[in-house]
Amino acid sequence: MNVTVYLGANYGTDPALQTTVAELGQWIGKNGHTLVYGGSASGLMGVLARSVMAAGGPVIGVEPQFFIDEGYELDGLTQLIVTQDMTERKAKMIELGDAFIAFPGGTGTLEEITEVMSKVSLKHLDAPCILYNLNNYYDSLKALLDHMIETGLSTPARQEGIYFAADLAEIKQILGEA
Repeated sequence: MNVTVYLGANYGTDPALQTTVAELGQWIGKNGHTLVYGGSASGLMGVLARSVMAAGGPVIGVEPQFFIDEGYELDGLTQLIVTQDMTERKAKMIELGDAFIAFPGGTGTLEEITEVMSKVSLKHLDAPCILYNLNNYYDSLKALLDHMIETGLSTPARQEGIYFAADLAEIKQILGEA
């Protein structure tokens, strides 16, 4: 399975982020899955990719040329796909993914996973969309989605396939690998 993970190029202030993302990467690598991610060496992105590679798993980075020009790419990837811009990057990461996980991240992570959420809700993408709700990071987003249903602007059927997982055990369960 190709697991597309969206996450930040920063480390964040919570030490649990690095530990938890490394655990996710080890699981991806040890279980024969392929990581698809943004291609960066920095921050949580780098921790994730290195942990997958250390566990023997393949890693596909998808990075726009302007980040390559700035030297952000991680060396040693199984494959590096260079795109013209962020729009092409997002499309390629969706094309390659069989499952999608948003680890805690910033506005870029949010923008990328909301596109996946939209495609899942429109039934244009048949793949699990998982928000890794580590330490309740995505509680506000979950409340907003619930509010959309309460106000009649969305429905439970439209939100099928969008999951919130508190830990790796829940992610494995959603993916049928518990």
